[in-house]
Amino acid sequence: MRLLENKVAVVTGASSGIGRAIARMFAEQGAAVVLNARRQDRLEVVADDIRRHGGRVHLVIGDVTDPATHQRIVAGAVEQFGGLDVAINNAGVVGAVKPLAEITLDDWQNTLSVNLTAAWLGARSQIPAMLARGGGALVFTSSFVGTSVGLPGMAAYGTAKAGLAGLVKGITADYAAQGIRANALLPGGVDTEMAGDQAQKDWAAGLHAMKRIARPEELASAALFLASPLASFVTGAALFADGGNAAVK
Repeated sequence: MRLLENKVAVVTGASSGIGRAIARMFAEQGAAVVLNARRQDRLEVVADDIRRHGGRVHLVIGDVTDPATHQRIVAGAVEQFGGLDVAINNAGVVGAVKPLAEITLDDWQNTLSVNLTAAWLGARSQIPAMLARGGGALVFTSSFVGTSVGLPGMAAYGTAKAGLAGLVKGITADYAAQGIRANALLPGGVDTEMAGDQAQKDWAAGLHAMKRIARPEELASAALFLASPLASFVTGAALFADGGNAAVK
């Protein structure tokens, strides 16, 4: 049996990169998927691919910093597919890359809003729907930045991503006994648009013990583990899927 057979999963930031790979893999593993992003044209491409392979998909276009977007995502899961079992809160942005003292208040607030506050907004909408099903699994895409290392110019991003580790612990304290699991996934460098040009990707590869960056599908596999029954006793955790970045310097 497929790992997510008869499950309903939502994925934010699903139009590209890690989110797109997760959406495709979860659909292949039997989940009905509710996909969110701001770019409708790119999200439609992902949805068409899933449908061509026999998957079930519903789209919700919107900004994850808007609470109403998360309400529509959860409503879509319930109305289209009967409920919600899995949530991948993946949407993120690097934000302004500047030394700390040069970051403006708007820079700071925008970076934390997209990477951290939006994750809380998602969880706040998702958890009641999961409780109605007797439990569920939440996964938050964090980063090695801010958790194992700091990188120049990325203080706001690192702070936001590190905050996700506290969020999953708080969810675990509040809801683990009711069948809710919450974990953070910490990628290293990944071959996505966010990774920059080839020179930046080559530089990032050198930070990793494996001396390469990941394919998005490798992170999707790690997310699948955390979302599936294979991780039934894993909650409140931070899983490094970073090619040894945190282990070796």
